[in-house]
Amino acid sequence: MSTEPSHSEPDTDAAAEVAPETVQETPEEPATPLPKRRVGWVFAVAVVFWAIDLVTKNLVAANLEGKEPVRILGGLIYLQVIRNPGAAFSMATGMTWVLALVALAVVVAIIWLSRRLRSIGWAIGLGLVLAGATGNLTDRIFRAPGGLQGHVVDFISAFAPNGKGFAIFNIADSAICVGGALIVLLSLLGKDYDGTSTKDKKKAEAPEQQEEQA
Repeated sequence: MSTEPSHSEPDTDAAAEVAPETVQETPEEPATPLPKRRVGWVFAVAVVFWAIDLVTKNLVAANLEGKEPVRILGGLIYLQVIRNPGAAFSMATGMTWVLALVALAVVVAIIWLSRRLRSIGWAIGLGLVLAGATGNLTDRIFRAPGGLQGHVVDFISAFAPNGKGFAIFNIADSAICVGGALIVLLSLLGKDYDGTSTKDKKKAEAPEQQEEQA
């Protein structure tokens, strides 16, 4: 009989049962959810101010056209009807059909952009611009002489009658100016239409730029 000691083979099954080292994975931080879309705000604001513009124009046209200016608010405002073939504040007179096409282009552009809006401020601003553009475009289509050449009804003369203190305008003109000013202000503050902030974007990009330079 052989007296050589037997060499036992390693137990592969036992080795397989050894628990592997636990790898701790760092959970990824959830991405910041985007704000809700604000397309509803755009059209809600636009409809309200378009309706106000239309009603006020019809009222003054029916009651004040051909009459002397009506002094209100201690002379701060004079109400009188002026048929304006030009742009806001009586500019670009004689280019009625061109202005109508520009207004139509503005309306289409705002409707296209509204699908991407996630900022309430931008939605309100664009809604006001949309209301103003649509209000004056309504006049150019439906008021005499018609065919994209209709004259816009202006009726607010500030500080003095007949536009002597300031240009005569209407609610639509005011909406365009206020909406445009709001959009400019938001841009200066770094607030984008998609609800993000340019300042936050720069902070997020700064570490990546430092790593690339290192």
